[in-house]
Amino acid sequence: MSFSPVVHLNLNCCMIRTGNRGRNGWFCCMRGTGPGKKSSAFSYKKFIDFALEEIKGHTSLVPSPLQEKFNSLKGNDGRSELEMLSFEAPKVRLLRCLSIEGDGMQVLDLAVFPRPEFDLPIFCANFFTAANTNIVVLDLNPLHCVITGNDYKEKYYRDLIPLGLKYAELLPWGGKLTSESLRFFSPIVIWTKFSPSQNKYSTLFAAFKDYYKAWLKLIDQAAEETDASQIVRNREAQHKYLMWRAEKDPGRQLLRKLVGEAFAEEIVRSFLFNGVHELGNKTFLDYYPEYKSEDGSINQKRSIIGKSFEDRPWDSEGNFLITVLGRE
Repeated sequence: MSFSPVVHLNLNCCMIRTGNRGRNGWFCCMRGTGPGKKSSAFSYKKFIDFALEEIKGHTSLVPSPLQEKFNSLKGNDGRSELEMLSFEAPKVRLLRCLSIEGDGMQVLDLAVFPRPEFDLPIFCANFFTAANTNIVVLDLNPLHCVITGNDYKEKYYRDLIPLGLKYAELLPWGGKLTSESLRFFSPIVIWTKFSPSQNKYSTLFAAFKDYYKAWLKLIDQAAEETDASQIVRNREAQHKYLMWRAEKDPGRQLLRKLVGEAFAEEIVRSFLFNGVHELGNKTFLDYYPEYKSEDGSINQKRSIIGKSFEDRPWDSEGNFLITVLGRE
């Protein structure tokens, strides 16, 4: 389970994905309704319904081979239900969904990965709802660097900056974010936390729809890459992204509790972040050597640099504010 590539907080437990039985890959964790518990008045089901209906007008989805193994099961606690769905499309390598219904929480985690022949951003929606809090990451995760490079940012985000600014006002920055996490976000990322509120839920749904439609527009316009070296570059960039998420995913702890350590690891590496074995041969430490411990193992810390960002680190034009890099 995972949150966007990214956030270093327990919110990542929300990295569980959401989806309904028989629906495309999404995870949605519905709040449990055991004795003495009231059912939640809010549900992520309409997010899933919208996404699956909307994409039909842009491409044709077919079930992924992953669907045979990763589908539905009940958690070890006897109460939580997990649903996994996965699809492919001409320009989509994988659209996958994990949904979990458990006691006192809902989770939605949706990701759509492009094929290496396209350098499109990765659509990413990770939402976690509990009785007293909501933790949200919504973004078009950049495939290539947008912090020190401008070409990719200009290509995919220049026209989306007004959209990002609109929701940055409505869904303010959620607090500290590590430098390591930040490199996987775009200038339009929504990273926020809020208390339960029907108004906030409505705003979040509007943002989800707008971001998803913006991503679908990009995929409509995307031309297939013919340069073999660029395809290799795209493949490695996605592999690097997946290796980070698979290794540092904080939702792993919740999955282990629900399905056991062995199957949790399989879900993380073969389903949620499918591609770690298929897209390349490099290891995590090949990409992130700064995480190598003295004994050669991977340092389990989320952050090695130790820098964090209290405030949104992009200006109103989508430029990264280098001056905040020194902030602890």
